[in-house]
Amino acid sequence: MPTIETLFSKLDNSKVIDDSIPYSQYTPIDLSVSNSELSEVDLRNPNAFETFIEDHLRKNKAKVAFGGYNEVRNLYKQKALFNDEQASERNIHIGIDLWIKAGTAVLAALDGTVYGFDYNTGAGNYGPTIILKHSLENQTFYTLYGHLSAESIEDIEINTFFKKKQQLATLGDSSVNGGYAPHLHFQIIKNIGKNFSDYPGVCSKNDLEYYLENCPNPNLLLKIQ
Repeated sequence: MPTIETLFSKLDNSKVIDDSIPYSQYTPIDLSVSNSELSEVDLRNPNAFETFIEDHLRKNKAKVAFGGYNEVRNLYKQKALFNDEQASERNIHIGIDLWIKAGTAVLAALDGTVYGFDYNTGAGNYGPTIILKHSLENQTFYTLYGHLSAESIEDIEINTFFKKKQQLATLGDSSVNGGYAPHLHFQIIKNIGKNFSDYPGVCSKNDLEYYLENCPNPNLLLKIQ
């Protein structure tokens, strides 16, 4: 049986952000610990961080900034959610982030049904979140869409079917999305276990091997050049 990664390689690209924005208007962004520019930004202040994102987009004449898979970040240092004293620090991002203004349309990556949704509250959390379930050549997997608007989950129902590139939601602002500049956290999950409306999007170095295997690079689907 082919791997999910092999199946993804045979598909046309998927879009999860407003389909009217071409990939030519996307630009990569480095939010890793090695980016010295971030030392001058108050990462605890979503407004300051949003200004940093907007400046990056303006400099690169782009509408969407993307990146972050398998990226070690300092973004989570001030958030208790990621720093349990009994466990190793979780600071490695295992989804892809797409940074663009609040209210932007979020699209289903592939044909799928709503598996779970919730308002995951708390600083650093996903805020409103939707998880879709997919089947491809008899293999089941999931896609997670985090940091959505509250309106995105008001009328949604389990098992509702969405077609590839159909609008699923809109992006939330910092007041609902866990305190971040507006962006979509998009993640692929092979084995979701007992999770229903949430799944770790950041892991520790100790668990990295497992999560990289269970959560393949989302760009295998998106195919952003």
